[in-house]
Amino acid sequence: MNEVSIVSGIVGAVIALLFIRLSALEQRLNRLSRLDAKVDALLTNAGIHFDPFRDVPADVREALERGETIAAIKRFRESTGATLKEAKAFVDEVRRRSADGVARL
Repeated sequence: MNEVSIVSGIVGAVIALLFIRLSALEQRLNRLSRLDAKVDALLTNAGIHFDPFRDVPADVREALERGETIAAIKRFRESTGATLKEAKAFVDEVRRRSADGVARL
């Protein structure tokens, strides 16, 4: 009986710690979202248009517009000679830079 209470206490402490970490993560995401909105407002006010697809090869851009991530990675590798890891990182970064992962033309 004593072992059960010790184990349940440890499990409870771990769950509490996870909730604390989750709360901290949510606070950071909220701050990041506010910063993103401020940067967007500054760019708009300055008359600067940000194009997250500026450096993306045309065939990669087209694949991303169709939602074909694997095809985009393959086309990036073909056009640049990048490794699979490098191509995936590039495509993931392009998708991250765009609000919804699809080019807004």
